[in-house]
Amino acid sequence: MASDGARKQFWKRSNSKVPGSIQHVYGAQHPPFDPLLHGTLLKSTPKVPTTPVKAKKVSTFQEFESNTSDAWDAGEDDDELLAMATESLNSEVVMETAHRVLRNHSQRQSQPSQKEMPEPEPQPIAEPPVAPSGDLRLVKSVSESHTPCPSESTSDPVPLQRSQSLPHSATGSLSGTSDPNALGGSALSNREASRLDKFKQLLAGPNTDLEELRKLSWSGIPKPVRPITWKLLSGYLPANVDRRPATLQRKQKEYFAFIEHYYNSRNDEVHQDTYRQIHIDIPRMSPEALILQPKVTEIFERILFIWAIRHPASGYVQGINDLVTPFFVVFICEYIDQEDVDEVDVSSVPAEVLRNIEADTYWCMSKLLDGIQDNYTFAQPGIQMKVKMLEELVSRIDERVHRHLDGHEVRYLQFAFRWMNNLLMRELPLRCTIRLWDTYQSEPEGFSHFHLYVCAAFLVRWRREILEERDFQELLLFLQNLPTARWDDQDVSLLLAEAYRLKFAFADAPNHYKK
Repeated sequence: MASDGARKQFWKRSNSKVPGSIQHVYGAQHPPFDPLLHGTLLKSTPKVPTTPVKAKKVSTFQEFESNTSDAWDAGEDDDELLAMATESLNSEVVMETAHRVLRNHSQRQSQPSQKEMPEPEPQPIAEPPVAPSGDLRLVKSVSESHTPCPSESTSDPVPLQRSQSLPHSATGSLSGTSDPNALGGSALSNREASRLDKFKQLLAGPNTDLEELRKLSWSGIPKPVRPITWKLLSGYLPANVDRRPATLQRKQKEYFAFIEHYYNSRNDEVHQDTYRQIHIDIPRMSPEALILQPKVTEIFERILFIWAIRHPASGYVQGINDLVTPFFVVFICEYIDQEDVDEVDVSSVPAEVLRNIEADTYWCMSKLLDGIQDNYTFAQPGIQMKVKMLEELVSRIDERVHRHLDGHEVRYLQFAFRWMNNLLMRELPLRCTIRLWDTYQSEPEGFSHFHLYVCAAFLVRWRREILEERDFQELLLFLQNLPTARWDDQDVSLLLAEAYRLKFAFADAPNHYKK
């Protein structure tokens, strides 16, 4: 057990104050989508007896979980799906398809072996029905030991696996940029080209269907169309194509009118503390190679100062500065050919283009902050509430991890405050943050409500390492420095799949995460 001095030292690092009392908010705006009722999910179920049996009322989440846990088991679907298929399909068609798959497999086996495991040639299949009202289909994924058991402390947890039924358009690709190690080069290029074509077709119409765009964007947005897609999903640009040029011109002109009117006041006594804090915080941001470029520093200072002046209820708060980077990087990558977003060089971008990017970044960041502004008002009540909800949620989905943290006196505010304050930007590489935000912008209340479930899935992702730590100081050091430097789009996609599963199970069931 750690000394009082160690606990005080790490408590200070959380930069947070606990309010005296918080009224918890549970639940979601909309009822959960039941894929079984809408016919979008084939679930493995035990054989039904011939005589009707009266359904037993489920009174606790543990009973619900035990009755439905087969929905998350891996490797049990093949036999059931085959049995269901043989009941509804002509046997000759089934056998012909099976022989075709075997022939394709034999031909691939005779070819030179590759590092990647080739996929069988895909057969044309019907598109699954779309979930109504923008709801997502239930994600079937396996997390790391969702239900604690005594043997888990001595064995490695089950890793997150690829979902077989991801939300919306994820049946075509697990993420916006598929893992090159998972598929052959030709299959990868064809798949990504197909996804890119779907985006271009959707964006080319006179009026973009924003609901369809959200569904398509959930599983990742291809880089060439990400700037325009983010502007549409954030509400910055209108869906009507003809109105966009005038809207851009008007909003950019409006932003620089703010600069002309307010920016010279940054050294006035009433504003100098705000500007000084912004000036101090920007060099601490990531990635350093981008932030330390003088042009970028000036742009970020102007954006943050103008936002603080125009939002006196919160003003500038540490953490807001991190939310500028993803928008700026995505919008500038439209004008440069550079794959590594961590090392963007703005020196080759014309000054007029940089001005437009600055204005676009300001407005899109403002749209994001409009939905989470209570995170940054006095005492930051939004963050306090979300951290408390995270604690209660984790206590329900993985009681052993929760008891382990509590037993070693590790408080959620000491590590999760930053997760909420910075939207996990300090925990993930920038490339992963951008992929994460693809989904956040396509989810209803993605940056506020869905982020809670992402944080819960993120914490449980490290359950084995957490349970191995037996010291307060080591636990907190690990949680504040998680090993995600090598994460890529696939890791983020698996995290999002698990978060969606948690949302489906808990979002409209407050008693599931309320004691």
